[in-house]
Amino acid sequence: MRSRKVLPLWKAWRLKCGRVPEILNEEVLGKMGAPPKTDVPVISPQELAEADGVLFGFPTRFGMMAAQMKAFFDATGGLWREQSLAGKPAGVFFSTGTQGGGQETTPLTAVTQLTHHGMVFVPVGYTFGAKMFDMDKVQGGSPYGAGTFAGDGSRWPSEMELEHAFHQGK
Repeated sequence: MRSRKVLPLWKAWRLKCGRVPEILNEEVLGKMGAPPKTDVPVISPQELAEADGVLFGFPTRFGMMAAQMKAFFDATGGLWREQSLAGKPAGVFFSTGTQGGGQETTPLTAVTQLTHHGMVFVPVGYTFGAKMFDMDKVQGGSPYGAGTFAGDGSRWPSEMELEHAFHQGK
């Protein structure tokens, strides 16, 4: 969900986008048909301690965050020991392949990572309003965070899903 859309509104904020390290080798990624990596820089767990707050975004695998994201959280033990993330606000956004593919279980399982660090989970709730109840179109997202249905990877977020993400970012 394109954070660059948010940048012009909050020029006083310093936003940093990063992606977590890949844990699969090129051969496996090729067999999976994984898309090429973007120019978004890889972030280290230590960089989280510098943030005032964090929005974590990730794809879903079998109803929970992808292994790459879990490995990233697993590497935050030093931050946990020092309580470096305690009290920091955090939220999540996500993509799933299908309806029922984890639009609620993914953020719920992610909350355990945030809780162990003492981070304050900030869900979007139903503050997005009536659009969350629109049943005329397929749409991702939940009160836990903005979301999208990616299907086989060919579906991009709808305008409503992007609006939900934008709302959460505010």
